[in-house]
Amino acid sequence: MKRSLMTLFAIAFVLLLAACGTSGEESSGSEEQSGENSGEEQSLFDELQEEGATVATSGTLIAATYYPEGSDELTGYDVEVMREIGERLDIDITFEEIGVDGMLPALKNGRVDMVANDFEITEERKRDFAFSEPYKYSFTSIIVREDDLSGIETFEDIPGKIHGGGATTTHSQLAEELGAELKTYNNVTNDVYLRDVENGRTDFIINDYYLQKLAVEALPDIDVQIHPDIKFNEAKVAAVLPKGADELKQKVDETITEMREDGTLKELSEKFYNADVSQPPEENIPSMDELDL
Repeated sequence: MKRSLMTLFAIAFVLLLAACGTSGEESSGSEEQSGENSGEEQSLFDELQEEGATVATSGTLIAATYYPEGSDELTGYDVEVMREIGERLDIDITFEEIGVDGMLPALKNGRVDMVANDFEITEERKRDFAFSEPYKYSFTSIIVREDDLSGIETFEDIPGKIHGGGATTTHSQLAEELGAELKTYNNVTNDVYLRDVENGRTDFIINDYYLQKLAVEALPDIDVQIHPDIKFNEAKVAAVLPKGADELKQKVDETITEMREDGTLKELSEKFYNADVSQPPEENIPSMDELDL
């Protein structure tokens, strides 16, 4: 009996060692496969293909994401770029309209899968999120009152002026760094921003040049203009993705590159911006470091 028990224990011990060895080998193989195929990300990508992806956008930013007058169909450059990406990757794209300040938190907590709202790639944002390849290149300008440029001739005139913008945008952060006071908005349309500059509730708006150009042209009855002498800070705009979404980023990047090479990005950008924003600007735009502020 004792000998039988000893034999059983010996067999069990051998099996246990074998199981440990097998588990380690399988784990190693799984890790290698995960490394090769991005197993966790493959599941996320498969999930988006099966269930669709929710993309955060504002729906209030001409010409990136907005509703044309008299239409209930969301469109815009960022919107159509994302729709084309979804079509090429076999992902059903649904847009959820969220205020700018809530978009990145919604991505971080998993409420949405991507963000497309003229978001500039910055080093600070890259700490918490991934970005696709840029699908838009631009630079920064400021909107001021038409009659007196809001008293802003150079950057040295900005301290004490009132800036209008979203609380967490890079443009509001920049305005604050330049010494401006901030008036923050939630998810309002361009006419609200521009009329506040016109009537003196705010003095200026820092934002993307192409967006500001179209906004001013679309609302000619509001007495504001883009400052003729202030252009700076070349920007790269991209879709914002979850941190570590390696395979999703790879697929989206490949699609954006394909869209740039086959002319789709140029066609869409000229449709919405009357300019090719899919390539870097030809003129030399000084960076913030070069301005030495």
